[in-house]
Amino acid sequence: MSIDSTTPASVPETGGFTLDDYVVLINDEIGMPLAPEQVAADFDELPDWDSLHLLKLITALESAIGHKVPVAEILQTRSLKEIYELAVSG
Repeated sequence: MSIDSTTPASVPETGGFTLDDYVVLINDEIGMPLAPEQVAADFDELPDWDSLHLLKLITALESAIGHKVPVAEILQTRSLKEIYELAVSG
């Protein structure tokens, strides 16, 4: 079976919003310099992380993915990666 190069690739379950896109969003929209390897770090390990960053992130993330995120569940997370996973799964 051959693969037709004109066939579009399937869209990931995330709706096309990748973890790399998320890191760019955090850097650009939140104004928080974040290296990709820091995404899974606990919030306590992120310099200057605070609740204002979280509010900005939720607003920017909802705009980027096109739907509301489960804020009550996000408040229970301990890393930016956990927020990403909740946002793109729901």
